[in-house]
Amino acid sequence: MKLFNVLTETNRHAGHADILREQLDGRTSAPGRDAAFWAQRYAEIERVAQASH
Repeated sequence: MKLFNVLTETNRHAGHADILREQLDGRTSAPGRDAAFWAQRYAEIERVAQASH
């Protein structure tokens, strides 16, 4: 169980670091994904989040 917690926390913090890096340099870690893709993805996630309320 302890190893699972360590892996979960490591993954979470790595994700946070990636978000900060993206904000600094403007690049995403998903090559080939343009602004239109991310706008659509954001809208889809937002729709699901609103439906869950």
